[in-house]
Amino acid sequence: LRVESNAVQAPWRMHQQTFLNQLREITGINDIQVLQQALKDSNGNLELAVAFLTAKNAKVPQLEEATYYQTALPGNDRYISVGSQADTNVIDLTGDDKDDLQRAIALSLEESNRAFRETGITDEEQAISRVLEASIAENKASLKRTHPEVWSDSPNPYDRKRQDNCPVGLKNVGNTCWFSAVIQSLFNLLEFRRLVLNFNPPANAQDLPRNQKEHRNLPFMRELRYLFALLVGSKRKYVDPSRAVEILKDAFKSNDSQQVNSMYFQSSLCMFLWSYCNRKYPVFFRDGEKPKNPMVELFYGRFLAVGVLEGKKFENTEMFGQYPLQVNGFKDLHECLEAAMIEGEIESLHSENSAKSGQEHWFTELPPVLTFELSRFEFNQALGRPEKIHNKLEFPPILYLDRYMHKNREITRIKRDEIKRLKEYLTVLQQRLERYLSYGSGPKRFPLVDVLQYALEFASSKPVCTSPVDDLGASASASGLPSASWEQQGPSSSDVPSTSPVQRSVIHKPFTQSRIPPDLPMHPAPRHITEEELSVLEGCLHRWRTEVENDTRDLQESISRIHRTIELMYSDKTMVQVPYRLHAVLVHEGQANAGHYWAYIYDHHQNRWMKYNDISVTKSTWEELERDSFGGYRNASAYCLMYINDKEQYLIQEEFNKETGQILVGMDTLPSDLRDYVKEDNKRFEKELEEWDAELAQKTQQEKLLSQIPRAPAPSPAPAGEPEYLEQPSRTDISKHLKEDSVQAINKALAEQEDRGPEAIMDTAIKLEYTRLLKLAQEDPPPECDYRLRHAIVYFIQNQAPKKIIERTLLEQFGDHNLSFDERCRNIMKVAQAKLEMIKPDEVNMEEYERWHQDYRHFRETTMFLMVGLEFFQKKSYMEALLYLIYAYQNNKELLSKGPYRGHDEELISHYRRECLLKLNEHAAALFESGDDQEVNNGLIIMNELIVPCLPLLLVDEMEEKDIVAVEDMRNRWCSYLGQEMEPNLQEKLTDFLPKLLDCSTEIKGFNDPPKLPSYSTHELCERYARIMLSLSRTPADGR
Repeated sequence: LRVESNAVQAPWRMHQQTFLNQLREITGINDIQVLQQALKDSNGNLELAVAFLTAKNAKVPQLEEATYYQTALPGNDRYISVGSQADTNVIDLTGDDKDDLQRAIALSLEESNRAFRETGITDEEQAISRVLEASIAENKASLKRTHPEVWSDSPNPYDRKRQDNCPVGLKNVGNTCWFSAVIQSLFNLLEFRRLVLNFNPPANAQDLPRNQKEHRNLPFMRELRYLFALLVGSKRKYVDPSRAVEILKDAFKSNDSQQVNSMYFQSSLCMFLWSYCNRKYPVFFRDGEKPKNPMVELFYGRFLAVGVLEGKKFENTEMFGQYPLQVNGFKDLHECLEAAMIEGEIESLHSENSAKSGQEHWFTELPPVLTFELSRFEFNQALGRPEKIHNKLEFPPILYLDRYMHKNREITRIKRDEIKRLKEYLTVLQQRLERYLSYGSGPKRFPLVDVLQYALEFASSKPVCTSPVDDLGASASASGLPSASWEQQGPSSSDVPSTSPVQRSVIHKPFTQSRIPPDLPMHPAPRHITEEELSVLEGCLHRWRTEVENDTRDLQESISRIHRTIELMYSDKTMVQVPYRLHAVLVHEGQANAGHYWAYIYDHHQNRWMKYNDISVTKSTWEELERDSFGGYRNASAYCLMYINDKEQYLIQEEFNKETGQILVGMDTLPSDLRDYVKEDNKRFEKELEEWDAELAQKTQQEKLLSQIPRAPAPSPAPAGEPEYLEQPSRTDISKHLKEDSVQAINKALAEQEDRGPEAIMDTAIKLEYTRLLKLAQEDPPPECDYRLRHAIVYFIQNQAPKKIIERTLLEQFGDHNLSFDERCRNIMKVAQAKLEMIKPDEVNMEEYERWHQDYRHFRETTMFLMVGLEFFQKKSYMEALLYLIYAYQNNKELLSKGPYRGHDEELISHYRRECLLKLNEHAAALFESGDDQEVNNGLIIMNELIVPCLPLLLVDEMEEKDIVAVEDMRNRWCSYLGQEMEPNLQEKLTDFLPKLLDCSTEIKGFNDPPKLPSYSTHELCERYARIMLSLSRTPADGR
């Protein structure tokens, strides 16, 4: 008996296996009969089915064992013959035996069906709407925050410019990382990309949308075309998908803000994307006729269900899109597939006389793009919420599906029987091996070979003739110490003064009383054993040990041999004809209620893996994919695998120009309307770049003009307390400290050459000053003495600045107007100024000169950020310390990118930045645990305004393992609350906050206004820096 499934029936009937899997995942109920009945009673409405199964007063239907298998027989409405339609419009509410829940379900079904007839929107699509609305609401809420954000988009458009032909990222517009992961996976399927880009909106009136559902499809497909076109040809590093998400949200009219399972939404999103072809390409499944819908041809396949019920065989065909697989209890993808393809007792499926029942699934037609949905979540009925499964599950880059094909079912059954027999034999061997490796009858067990070895060592030890206690007592007496009886008798009278009536307690002396006598054996030994007994015993133990070693080795080799046989069972040529290559892996990090999504996608032309994490698109490796996708490492694991038929090259093949035969790339692959759209967007971005360049050029020109203004002969000195280096008008930012250095050099030069003129004295002074600074630059001082802070030239020498830069800086120092207080110094100042004026523009590159001094100012500024941050840290003012340390780290990283001596110790700054975050996280968690509304809100403000915006900084460099571990510790601290009882308002706040904590991309955003820095002279800066660094050296580094 064989029945063909109709493709125009209700979606839940067409994808029944997917719906059953989702019900099992959400409710935690594994009884297939109960799930089947609930799905049937709710007419495929997942929400109603979940309510029916989880409501406390709901009556769980009790089905006979035969019910599930009878659904596959003719006449049952699970499988409707071609052209028939199940009637669900008539609802009976007259019976008295129905409870309130059943009446509500019936009313909801009636309302749902009426809404579908009127609008064309299904309940599944309304569920999609609820998730989208929640995501958009979160995005809008984030824009209306009253507290200022720590980060904002970089104002420099060059930070947002696409580098060469690097793939374009998608901006996260408010908990939409799932959208980015799915869209990027589909976009990188070139055949799917072509279908979307070449979609033609209806031009004729008769082709316009006829209902609300079609009104939804058309604008979304138009916006999706624009988004795909930007991903192809944009000059931006990433593009904004807000309009596509907004259109999706606006297309579904729902006031319910309830969220549904994220994985379910994504599978529904794919189905939604594919549905746009239904009107243009009607779907028909009849014998001998292939589907006309190109999306269905691309993503949908069919399998044959072969079943036996009490000796009666049946067959039916079902269509599938995403194929659901259970993860729990399996170690690799093939084990998941084997379990999914077999239900019940499979022995009866190919036996003539059996009353057992069972069912097998065999693929009859595989889609070019095969998607597996890994069920990484299960419902904890005790806690009443879903939990994530973190178990490790391996999957291969190439998957051979021959063993699951209907055409190979006979040979596969033979191989399965052989594997079953081998596994049974393997179990027996493993049990026998375990008896050798864990020998004994008590709670502690040991390898038998070790037990025999220990017995041999004991028997071979030197015999002793006394008990251990007597031997110890004799040794103690011989050494002049009290005998063993002292423990009962107490100390001797000689140890107690006669005048004292109180006995002195025994004092334990570890280096006298407890010393092991030299003749005491280190191990126990037999007291009496003859040479003959020892010879026999040694011979037996040696022989037994050898026998056990041989038996253990034989068992291990047999087990390894069986494992290899099982692994190679499907490796013959006939079973490797259907290869599927892994195209994309969608990863979820976090817990069941919250998390972050990204995708690993294979670049088939560059033969490498790429990681798509919102706006960040980076090269990756199979090793990184394994770490993040297999599970068991941190909280990240794959929840969706996309394989493509390795023989269908059109899926990933580039387009060719029909006339020239050349490959079309980039903008050439776009239709003319989309090419114009992308060009307009690129023009806007280019204009943004030009405006930025013009603004920079204007600033540079203003600085040049200011530098050419003649100096006043005798300006008033700066007020006391001003930051001398940072804010003095002098070009070299000279301070009093440098003025004193200059005067000392001049005095030394005058002492050496008293009779020489000002020019010769200046040359000598400059040489003396340079020699002094060179010596400082070459020293290796302790951390608290950083000579770079004393003089810019020390910094320049250590970083190999050009000689001309150093010479001009020295001339600026000696030509500064602050030296005009003395006649001799004034003469040298005039000589230095005259030499500066004689320097031609082509002799010293002034732009380079300004860059070096700007870098030095940046270094001093970074030093002050670090110093103030560490001072706040020592005062335990972690909130204030964090912001200074963040700026110190970011500025220092920029400096170190130019050279190893441009900045400070990166590990030191990283350590204290990390410690600030961890301590603030603990403080915020303690406030949350208090339960007080005000303190809970304060704790969440700390997390939202300080910690969450800073986490991407710790994640951007994946080589910093300590930072990654710290982020995991902070996330796990908050995820641990998911398993605890708490007030509903706390649960609501936690559920709202966790996605922000877990949804951390590695995007590095620009800073808002940095914290204000105090004003320090060079002397004060060096002194305070030395003080804080000395205090750190006296403080434990906590693992730094």
